[in-house]
Amino acid sequence: MQSASGVVVVLGSGGTIAGTAASAQEHLAYRSAQLGVAALVAAVPALHGLPLEAEQVAQVDSKDMSHAVWQALAQRVALHLARPEVQGVVVTHGTDTLEETAYFLHRVLAPAKPLVLTAAMRPATALGADGPQNLLDAVTVARSAGARGVLAVMAGDVFQAADLRKAHTYRTDAFEAGEAGRLGRIEAGALRCFRPWPAGEGLGMACIAPPPDSWPRVEIVLNHEGADGRVVDALLGQGLDGLVLAGTGNGTLSMALAAAALRAQAGGVHVLRASRCAWGTVLGEEQALPGAGALSPVQARVEVLLQCLVQRTSGVAARAG
Repeated sequence: MQSASGVVVVLGSGGTIAGTAASAQEHLAYRSAQLGVAALVAAVPALHGLPLEAEQVAQVDSKDMSHAVWQALAQRVALHLARPEVQGVVVTHGTDTLEETAYFLHRVLAPAKPLVLTAAMRPATALGADGPQNLLDAVTVARSAGARGVLAVMAGDVFQAADLRKAHTYRTDAFEAGEAGRLGRIEAGALRCFRPWPAGEGLGMACIAPPPDSWPRVEIVLNHEGADGRVVDALLGQGLDGLVLAGTGNGTLSMALAAAALRAQAGGVHVLRASRCAWGTVLGEEQALPGAGALSPVQARVEVLLQCLVQRTSGVAARAG
């Protein structure tokens, strides 16, 4: 069901959806983040006449996503969602780090209105560009009655931020949600939901207020044959605030890597243990190293980053008090 009232704000951040190539047949050799968000909206006739606003927040290839862009996106999203006349916000993004940005915004904001991220696997100049339909679908979700939370829309599928995974390198239906499954599907221009809207309590903007270049350093280290922990020790020598271990199977680690992680944890580094497997959740603890549950390694990194920021900002507040 759609609502006929309320403004939808479309925020542009770049990505393949805004990319261009030399020919309509080219899907790989293109330049990402070339077109402005106003041009993306104008290219979708079905959006004409709807109460929309377009604003460019950033213009980056999402493989180059940064703390500064995340902070700017969160600030602009929060500002627009607080406006009573705004029904929802759509963010155009690249696919490479879409799941990270979606999870970041979910944990910081957990909005009561819909915040819908969308992207494309083909540049805007491609003969079969998927961006225009994805953008239309995202606006459809943002205008749907009762919609809430941070969502992602790709190839007609609607996902909750916490479940989102990029699972394919090339196909237009490149995303999945593992065992949790899709939240819904766009069918004949309307949203059909399969399960409840996401809920939760956001951490709030205060935790990401520090200058982005001062945010904690959090790295991901993979367990594999021969993993001996020296990468962790090297990172500790360079200054490390948080560490995610992408373990094998149920987040399992080699004895040497586990020992290095325990040294890091004992030294005050925030540690989470995820799995490099595509599906499943990390259960239990291994040698007192906490598990990341169903979070992917990159989402677990966002979680650790935010934990470090919350601890830092709460410590500053305590000292000021």
